[in-house]
Amino acid sequence: MPDYPPLPLPDTPRLAANIAHFARALRKAGLTIGPGRVLNAVEAVAAAGFTSRQDFYWVLHACFVSKPEHRVVFAQVFRLFWRDPRYLEHMMAAMLPAIRGVQQDRAAKPAEQRAAEALLDGMASEPDTPAEEPEGSDIQIDAARTASSRERLRTLDFEQMTTAEAAAAKRILAQLKLPVPPIQSRRLVAAPRGARADWRRTLRTAARQGGELQAIARAKRRIRRPSLVVLCDISGSMSQYSRIILHFLHAAANARDAGWARVHGFTFGTRLTNITRHLHQRDVDAALSAAGGEAQDWEGGTRIGDCLHAFNRDWSRRVLGQGAVVLLITDGLDRGDAEALSREMQRLQLSARRLIWLNPLLRWDGFAPKAAGIRAMLPHVDSFRAGHSIASLQDLAQVIADPSDSGEKARLMGLR
Repeated sequence: MPDYPPLPLPDTPRLAANIAHFARALRKAGLTIGPGRVLNAVEAVAAAGFTSRQDFYWVLHACFVSKPEHRVVFAQVFRLFWRDPRYLEHMMAAMLPAIRGVQQDRAAKPAEQRAAEALLDGMASEPDTPAEEPEGSDIQIDAARTASSRERLRTLDFEQMTTAEAAAAKRILAQLKLPVPPIQSRRLVAAPRGARADWRRTLRTAARQGGELQAIARAKRRIRRPSLVVLCDISGSMSQYSRIILHFLHAAANARDAGWARVHGFTFGTRLTNITRHLHQRDVDAALSAAGGEAQDWEGGTRIGDCLHAFNRDWSRRVLGQGAVVLLITDGLDRGDAEALSREMQRLQLSARRLIWLNPLLRWDGFAPKAAGIRAMLPHVDSFRAGHSIASLQDLAQVIADPSDSGEKARLMGLR
């Protein structure tokens, strides 16, 4: 826990009220806190005293934190609410770069923006716009709770979303699941009566009993679950899409009973980075912060061919050995050797059970595969789909379950 200078207490302190406001901010940040916990926190602080900063932190931590994934959120909200004398400036610094589209001067900490949004909730709100006034941002915010705006958000391009719409999209993707049907293996397992006869096991059993055949063994094909492997482009042209898609990947990696044996995540720009272990952290902000620290080529150039070569050489046998489904998320704008890229795509298709390419450029009407990288990659995918909106990601379950769904591949192959 970092050490901050002591804060001067006001003449008329309102510690109980401030604890209640602090609990309200935690609730907006995602923690499950009711009035009972607030009362317990006030009583615990009264019993422990307010002389030690660390004691005060851990007393509130014991009262409000009940899950491991809430620790990072609690620490950030506590720092901004209690500990930092310039907490308002830090909160605005965490919010403004996302609105202005500029890069932060310092590295963002896990859950910092979520804490800032929770503490600044309502401080910068505008009065409701009358109905007779022209359309504006206030009208869009007022319509965010209607069914029509939800449908608009579902089909809206990720790159055109405002900060509030992007946050709403992340919440929707956090609840999205990709159920996949199980696979029948060639291996057999013992089965009760009614299944096919397993003559090999029957004869082995009879040989151990002196050749006497007592019963016919039964067997059925073993059911196994495939793995999901996601290769996500994090180059400069894909940065806005990659941030939201990684939220979706985190939800898929931590979903229960989704039908996947394992979920592997890789990012690539100028190099290939394995972020699988980071995605299994429960808190999404901490997971993506660790993944961003691991991937040093964020918003850099694009070397798809070199990155796929590294994947096929170092990881293909490890993660694709049981016939995994591969999601390739990139715009295909590669400046490398097109023939080398085509060879690596062919190797990847042969190793994968199903190769699905999500391309955000497909949102444009009249899209044609003019880029050399797109022309080299397109023949070697099983399905080519859009990947620019919530709706395109929600359709993935049907695409994965239907092997005959090739998306836009057939039409685009005719435009080459």
